[in-house]
Amino acid sequence: MTFSDTESNGIPELGIDVVEPGRRARNGRAKLELNRDITFSTAGLESYAFARWEPLIYDAMVVAATVECGDRMLKRPQQGWPRKLSLRIPVHDPDRWQADSVVKPLRDALEFLTGDNWSICFSRRFSKAQSPSQEYLKLSTDTKAVIAYSDGMDSRAVACILGQSLGDGLVRVRVGPTKWDCSVHSSKRIPFATVPYETSSTVCKRESTARARGFKFALISGIAAYLTHANEVVIPESGQGTIGPALVSVGHGYPDYRNHPLFTVRMQRFIQALLGRQIKFLHPRIWHTKAETLRAAVSISNDRNIGDTRSCWRDNRWSSINGVRRQCGVCAACMLRRVAVHEAHLSEPADTYIACAMNAASLDKAVVSKFTKLTKAFREYAIAGFLHMDHLAEMADDWSLPSTNTHGTLLAPALGLSVEDACRRLRAMLSRHANEWKKYLESLGPNSFLMKWARGQS
Repeated sequence: MTFSDTESNGIPELGIDVVEPGRRARNGRAKLELNRDITFSTAGLESYAFARWEPLIYDAMVVAATVECGDRMLKRPQQGWPRKLSLRIPVHDPDRWQADSVVKPLRDALEFLTGDNWSICFSRRFSKAQSPSQEYLKLSTDTKAVIAYSDGMDSRAVACILGQSLGDGLVRVRVGPTKWDCSVHSSKRIPFATVPYETSSTVCKRESTARARGFKFALISGIAAYLTHANEVVIPESGQGTIGPALVSVGHGYPDYRNHPLFTVRMQRFIQALLGRQIKFLHPRIWHTKAETLRAAVSISNDRNIGDTRSCWRDNRWSSINGVRRQCGVCAACMLRRVAVHEAHLSEPADTYIACAMNAASLDKAVVSKFTKLTKAFREYAIAGFLHMDHLAEMADDWSLPSTNTHGTLLAPALGLSVEDACRRLRAMLSRHANEWKKYLESLGPNSFLMKWARGQS
């Protein structure tokens, strides 16, 4: 596939036509072909078949896939952030999708999440999409809530915490990159075993920020709730992971709202308009730190094995040693994980991280000697991870009150709280984060490279 993207006033633009097999895109627009650039898994779709299949569900997944592709196809400008993306997507009922009551909240959610300008129109499909062969998969009990579940520490911990009261009424929806390992489950018929579609890696490779993943995960979870007649979607991230990326942005980057209530409340409006069902997104651990969530889960399950969970933002190309994937250990997500593990008095296997010796005097000495990609980019990633954690801790200081109070004021209506209560809870969570971060740094000793960075030394 070849295409050209243009710029208007320095803002990159790209038009994308999704087409059925054998069809052509309009002149000057990128082409995404169904069954080639966007492919669906039969088994994955069947794991979503809890009722008679609706073409609307398939169309919603095509929309999610198209948004994901568009977000990755158009590179952001070197100076600035926003882009303009124009999508045309074939659906079974274009009148429903094109209605202002649906397309406006769809654009609102996407533009708030990504910081881009999205123009979306819909055309009628030439042929009906094939429905899953399995039309009904019975659950053992009435579903009360679904939880977006990945390989992450928070999703496992929160599933454990909520599972104590909800039992089988809590259904896990797989949003991670890998499928369930059926061998460790009692039943081979695992619902929501995988995201049921894949996008072409050769097409979606130009832009790495991938902010639209939040839309993908929220929509897939909302579909699962709709199919199981649940009224709630649980967002498992703790406070630092939910609020931190929006409160402490990096450089010229747009704030990261992928798990934030200001985004999920917009997804609620879109999903209700599209599916005709009110499905609420809940943030049960938003006022807790990751360490507090981890401790709560361990106290319930007494399972101290966290080695097979993953937090790292880096992919295999940058976080592997001799072909074996590790976590980098220095991105913001890895540092938050390490603080949580330290605060919860747990330990991890020695081969968890590439940067395994955080008490070393330099980053060079912290990484495993066999690691061959200790590049400038890796160092900058480590510095950015440290600064995110450190700046988030500084938000607990009195001088940051105007910023935290503004954010609390915005959070309050999305969470159904008074402004005073939201601001108080936010400041308390940030204060506990700052205390945990300080204790972790002190545990590394005065000569560790992180402590040197904290003192302003290179």
